[in-house]
Amino acid sequence: MTVEGFLNFIAEIRGFRGMEKRKMVDRAVARLELWRTLKCPIETLSIGLKRKVAIAQAIVHDPKLLLLDEPTEGLDAYQKNKVRMLIKSLTNEMSVIVASRNPEELSSICNRALVIAGGRLLTDIPLPELQRSSRYYQAVTLATETPLDLLALAVLPGVAGIEEDRHTPSCVTVLAMPGQIIYPHVSALIANRRWKIDSLSLESGRLNDVVHQLSQEALK
Repeated sequence: MTVEGFLNFIAEIRGFRGMEKRKMVDRAVARLELWRTLKCPIETLSIGLKRKVAIAQAIVHDPKLLLLDEPTEGLDAYQKNKVRMLIKSLTNEMSVIVASRNPEELSSICNRALVIAGGRLLTDIPLPELQRSSRYYQAVTLATETPLDLLALAVLPGVAGIEEDRHTPSCVTVLAMPGQIIYPHVSALIANRRWKIDSLSLESGRLNDVVHQLSQEALK
């Protein structure tokens, strides 16, 4: 089937006919920017376009709730960003629930987190609150091409410890004690020592870390 034929077929299954069907299909096509692919057989489309067609058919009847299962799986970085932007735009019109094994990818678009493991709902809280429970909350990650004085970082006020990236030796994460803000101290040390830093970031908390920890505790 072509994209156009498939969307018309789904609209008819949903009970739309005539001009009303045309209106609903056209709106879904416009939302997903599918005008150029309407005459293309679905089997010839890229993974990213197939994903857009799948979402288009799911919203053609203007639902109040949309459930998406791993919507960015198998997509490249550009396509993932496009899908995330699309999902965010859809939340203005409907409630969207996204099931994902990689919550970090969706942290910029979701406002609530439900963690499920072993068939049980472990938590249902606002996403920022879940991020704050991460041991990486308020941590500072920095990368440099030259060796750092890790002891100088470790003795800064409020520092709980330092983790070196196993895959990137030049990258370290300075962990903060609960309730402590260490970013100003790290920045001041870098300036005083005149370290050449390639990147410096303040972390809001790693969702993957929190979800893994909750899941492990639930399965014990």
